[in-house]
Amino acid sequence: MKFENILEEIDGFGPFQIVIIVLLCAPRIVLPCHYMLNNFIAALPPHRCDISTLENGGLFRNLTQQQRLTVSLPLGEDGGFRSCEMFSEPQFQLLVNGSKLFEATTVPCQSGWVYDNSTFTSTLATEWDLVCDRKSLAQTTSSIFFFGVMIGSIAFGFLSDRYGRRNTLLASYIMAVVFGFSSAFANSYVVFAVLRFFTGFGLTGIGVNSIVLSIEWVDTDHRSFIGVIGSLSWSVGNMLLAAFAYLVNDWRNLTMTVTAPLGLAILTWWWIPESARWLLAHGKVEKAKFYLDKCAEFNKRGDLSDKIKLETLSSIENEENKDKNYTYLDLIKTPKMRKLTLMTGIVWYGVASTYYGISLNISGLGLNIYLTHFIYAAIEVPAKLMVYCCLNIVGRRKCQAGTLLLTGLCIAINILLPQDLWHLRIVVAILGKGLSEAAFTTVFLYTTELYPTVVRQNGLGYTNFMSRLGVSVAPLILMLEDVWTPLPQIIICSMASVSGLVALLLPETLKERLPETIQDVEQKTVLLN
Repeated sequence: MKFENILEEIDGFGPFQIVIIVLLCAPRIVLPCHYMLNNFIAALPPHRCDISTLENGGLFRNLTQQQRLTVSLPLGEDGGFRSCEMFSEPQFQLLVNGSKLFEATTVPCQSGWVYDNSTFTSTLATEWDLVCDRKSLAQTTSSIFFFGVMIGSIAFGFLSDRYGRRNTLLASYIMAVVFGFSSAFANSYVVFAVLRFFTGFGLTGIGVNSIVLSIEWVDTDHRSFIGVIGSLSWSVGNMLLAAFAYLVNDWRNLTMTVTAPLGLAILTWWWIPESARWLLAHGKVEKAKFYLDKCAEFNKRGDLSDKIKLETLSSIENEENKDKNYTYLDLIKTPKMRKLTLMTGIVWYGVASTYYGISLNISGLGLNIYLTHFIYAAIEVPAKLMVYCCLNIVGRRKCQAGTLLLTGLCIAINILLPQDLWHLRIVVAILGKGLSEAAFTTVFLYTTELYPTVVRQNGLGYTNFMSRLGVSVAPLILMLEDVWTPLPQIIICSMASVSGLVALLLPETLKERLPETIQDVEQKTVLLN
């Protein structure tokens, strides 16, 4: 008897499972709020040099504010005052011949900056003057956060298998709450960056454990449904972030706002059961039976003891334990597994860096950033539903490659389109965002079906690491616009296209029997040939 047979006896998708899904998916809404938080807390509002300390012998006293700005600040190409420079000496002649071309010696801002607070009352940039030559530091916090997410994906994968899904989930909740709230009270940039790293570290455990727990409690037929629900909770959180950011304009208050729901998650944790599958795999047969009895009772399937004995569960324990000797090294020991590992790593890296490269560039359309973020999040819902329909019609490989290549095409079109066609650019950008999300949705299911059962968890751990690596690099790529404006989009377009072409080399898994062992992969002649 296998564990799936027990789930059939106690109803693998009854009220018990639905309650678990609700309790686990609700806190996942917080994840995109933190993952995309830098779009708002690290926003760079319009700014100029502060000239309030200039007196110049009292001559300024007779000038209006506009006249003071005219004689103190040079004009930029857009006709406005430059953000990072001021005249070394006031140029009073500009009051007479200001309409003529004029060049004078400029210096960096000497007394700080004045910020436009009409959109944000406070951001990281205004708090610690992360502008001009320090502008990159604001976006660097995003890479630091995602680096914490990347390390957390490795750590919590190990901790979850060692100490259980439920206990590790509680540790993740507590870490995310403590470090999330602490970062809102940081008194320096360095302290904030460190706290954001550990916030990302803790949040990863929520994502890893909630998905694993929910999948391990449902039957095989409903796992795709679980993937949809978990994915939709991300989209809901992403849309809510736009509303939270619009209503809360201070970065400290916004950070606390998006962290607060995890306090409620800690309270609901008491109703979440441990994975019976994990308990059996670790010899905790009696405790596994306790939760299985609870499930059978909640689903009104009677007393489990009448159907399944402890001896039967013990035999399942032995069956579960026989595959515990595999490690990450088994992903590269044999030829076709090496090819599979290399190619899925490239695809995951491309999918993640493309998705976040688009999502973190919400100011690139020139629209209201709240509206842009909301539209980018809302388009994910129909994209997810569309791709789940297409997966069973055209297959996994064509969906994966097609969504990535079309995403790259949308980015390429926007690189070539002139700025004055902004209506068309917006439509293309939104379409590209939806396709990038469709690629992300596809890759989760596709990868699960590609790796054999004995190393499937290791394969997912490896690809998750490659994904987080791509996410960490995405904010750094966006900084390259200071070198050449189209450069970030060219790089993202190239990664989407390359990973899409690599996906074409992977085997199709639609209606194929899932590989159980590494030998199944090596002996399958269609694989990677």
